[in-house]
Amino acid sequence: MINIILKDGASFEIDEPMTIFDVAKKININLAKKACCALVDGELKDLRFVIEKNCKLEILNLDNEFGLGTLRHSCAHVLAQAVKRLFPEIKLAIGPNIKDGFYYDFDGKILLEDLAQIENEMKKIIKENYEIKRFELGKNEALKLMTEKNETYKVELINNLPVGAKISFYEQGEFVDLCAGPHVLKTGDIKAFKLISVAGAYWHGNEKNKMLTRIYGTAFEKKSSLDDYLNKLEEAKKRDHRKLGRELELFELFDEAPGMPFFLPNGMILKNNLIEYWRDVHKKNNYDEISTPMILNKNLWIKSGHWAHYKENMYTTVIDEQDFAVKPMNCPGSILVYKNKLRSYKDLPLRFAELGLVHRHEKSGTLHGLMRVRCFTQDDAHIFITQEQIKSEIKNIIDLIDKFYLLFGFKYYIELSTRPDDSMGSDEDWEKATEALKNALTEKNLDFKINEGDGAFYGPKIDFHLEDSLGRTWQCGTIQLDFQLPEKFELEYIGADNKKHRPIMIHRVVFGSIERFIGILIEHYGGNFPIWIAPVQVKILPISDKFNDYAQKICDELKLNNIRCEIDLRAEKINYKIREAKLKKIKYLLVIGEKEMNENNISVRLASGKNIFIGLNEFIKKINDEIKNKKDIDFDL
Repeated sequence: MINIILKDGASFEIDEPMTIFDVAKKININLAKKACCALVDGELKDLRFVIEKNCKLEILNLDNEFGLGTLRHSCAHVLAQAVKRLFPEIKLAIGPNIKDGFYYDFDGKILLEDLAQIENEMKKIIKENYEIKRFELGKNEALKLMTEKNETYKVELINNLPVGAKISFYEQGEFVDLCAGPHVLKTGDIKAFKLISVAGAYWHGNEKNKMLTRIYGTAFEKKSSLDDYLNKLEEAKKRDHRKLGRELELFELFDEAPGMPFFLPNGMILKNNLIEYWRDVHKKNNYDEISTPMILNKNLWIKSGHWAHYKENMYTTVIDEQDFAVKPMNCPGSILVYKNKLRSYKDLPLRFAELGLVHRHEKSGTLHGLMRVRCFTQDDAHIFITQEQIKSEIKNIIDLIDKFYLLFGFKYYIELSTRPDDSMGSDEDWEKATEALKNALTEKNLDFKINEGDGAFYGPKIDFHLEDSLGRTWQCGTIQLDFQLPEKFELEYIGADNKKHRPIMIHRVVFGSIERFIGILIEHYGGNFPIWIAPVQVKILPISDKFNDYAQKICDELKLNNIRCEIDLRAEKINYKIREAKLKKIKYLLVIGEKEMNENNISVRLASGKNIFIGLNEFIKKINDEIKNKKDIDFDL
């Protein structure tokens, strides 16, 4: 008898080895109909896998990330089969499932206009409902098969596998692909898919290798889910921060400085308002702001460990025949500030905040608007504490980060990242640091997920992943606990016992990169910013030039009350002016005509399209209340 422990803890027995699919049928026929893969002792398997020994079994369907990933992986194979039918000379590279979909890389020319033809061929393959069969070959047989098919990339992959390995393949109709799986049982199990785009990608992600053609696609369990995703994709295109950044004149990117954004006047208003709020909150939370140099001696980076772990991302220069590096991080500078005088236990926690401009060498192919840049402002803080202060300080930081994110309407989830392979320090320090972060999160009653091996090289960390208005997630805030750098730099404080002790260091950001956070805000709000950070808060639109003087008077009064406003004095029709102002995402439009001038009032056109007739002083009060409280106002109250 083979004993199987199911997800709910129930025990199920089978008399002889059988596939997961057959086990599912024995448990419940409806379970088998919905199943697409399973976890066997925590390892993902497809339904063909034969259970031969006692195990824990969790049967998965398409409402699970693993199940959806299995469906999408199978769709990638259908894509590859369709491409090979239409373009036999093209060679196959790799085709994994990814978050939100899948891709396949091909060596050969495929254009965006080819996607419709490829999609039609994929539909034929799905309709033909091929059984997807798995088989294994030894290394020599696998090499022979892929060599006969002239699939040079597959041959390379096989050559990198150990001698004696059993190599798995999947076959559907005439198509065979090297693959570890898992896959759904038949091509007909794919119900809803769409090819999204064509891009370039280097083989193995190495820019020294050949550029391949990558086709992106997605698949869902049903058409309604696919339609919902495609609608969100269309909305995301409209909200693309690069597009809106140009239209709203927020920032620009120039070939003369790849990956290094230029903020335009409107963008600086947005950026400075974020920074002003950041400074205000940090001042109230007893942070001291510092500023450290952008270029520091190479020896400092060697001592900090950054040179060993991060040098390929650092820009270097020579000054007075000495090697220097442009800082990719702010922490060594904060350490030098800490060391500039003797510290006492009474000084701790010592909180240094810094808006530090950092530079990191990112590959040109990874640069993406404000989201992936080479030059950005990190809203950093480095906090020096005693061992006894760890938990309380972490909890304080969590509260501060929560305050920021709730202001912008972000939900978020939390990950605790543990020790990576490339790290420094003792097992004891890592265990102590990791446990301290866990305890702080637990005491705050916060749910969190463990992200094994993704910590910083000097310590574990808590990462905050924001969810925007389109349901996408962005990793922004982080809290990193560090026992290593204080040790390396021999940091000390005088304790209550009048002896020297080693402080512990916390690295912490809220926005992460201010540039990237602005990119996220642009897309989150679709350019319709809360009024307190909006570059232009009010636009004044006189109906004709005979109302220009009154319009100018209103504009002057608004500016005297610190309200950012513009006036459109062009000889254009009022509907044209309104349409243009709406495209610029300006929240309040003041339409000025005969009635407004005669009654010494204003007509306010709201974003909803509703018009309000109101006195100027009352309008100014309401707007300033909205700016001060950072909350929308109701003009009907």
